[in-house]
Amino acid sequence: MELGVLSNMPNIKQKACQKLFKQQELHRSKLLSSYKSMVAVLVHMAITCRSMRCYLKGTTGSPLVQFSSCSQNNNDTGDGWGIPVFTFWSISVYEKLAQELFQMFAWELNLKRLLVIELLSVRSEEAPRINELHWSDELYPGEFHDLSECNLNSGDPCEPILPKFEGWKSDTSNQQPHHEVLQGG
Repeated sequence: MELGVLSNMPNIKQKACQKLFKQQELHRSKLLSSYKSMVAVLVHMAITCRSMRCYLKGTTGSPLVQFSSCSQNNNDTGDGWGIPVFTFWSISVYEKLAQELFQMFAWELNLKRLLVIELLSVRSEEAPRINELHWSDELYPGEFHDLSECNLNSGDPCEPILPKFEGWKSDTSNQQPHHEVLQGG
């Protein structure tokens, strides 16, 4: 950090660094809290999507339907037996639309997780070194459980799925930005 004429003042650099560090920690906390809220919303969407199947209530010929995540009848596929909704679209069309919307939010959350990890890893050179974050680290307690509710875990090691384009292999960067880049010129 270059202070020019102010560098002659005693302890000004240390005080400025401490103030910047406290501000950075406050913003890190807000960023993590915002990310945690996004995950909670997506988990709620996933649970809601699973419970929006339309099953016939009671016997097969019953005119009553119920929205649920499971059927009382093993032969019921959960599509409302093709009952048209809003004149010309069946319930299954709306279920597919809801699933597509959910998937869009899931991909967005995955990308935002990558950005949050990168932003939480940025530190000035004067800041104390804290353990660096990696893609396989939980950002908050219970995050991996929440992500598994949304099918965003890769499986065995309980690691989130990396964001990627269809047919491309994804990898995370291990490079830290240089001090000059962080200063903006």
